[in-house]
Amino acid sequence: MDPNLRSRLLKESKNPFRGLRRAVWIALFGSAALGFFIMFSKIITGDNVSINDFAIQTSALLILGVLLFKDRSKEVGD
Repeated sequence: MDPNLRSRLLKESKNPFRGLRRAVWIALFGSAALGFFIMFSKIITGDNVSINDFAIQTSALLILGVLLFKDRSKEVGD
């Protein structure tokens, strides 16, 4: 077996579906960031925004940011 292929397969077995998982985290983080931006701009313009909705949006942004940060590569060459 090709050593390069073997190393890639071993890396994938240690961290399965990493690419797909990162794509999902990025998409969800982008969605939360967009929702936060829209709610924040409504607050600035003076519209009424429920504090519960704003808290949920803020916590979603923070949680998804932490998940995205935790899922980053720990290897130098990766």
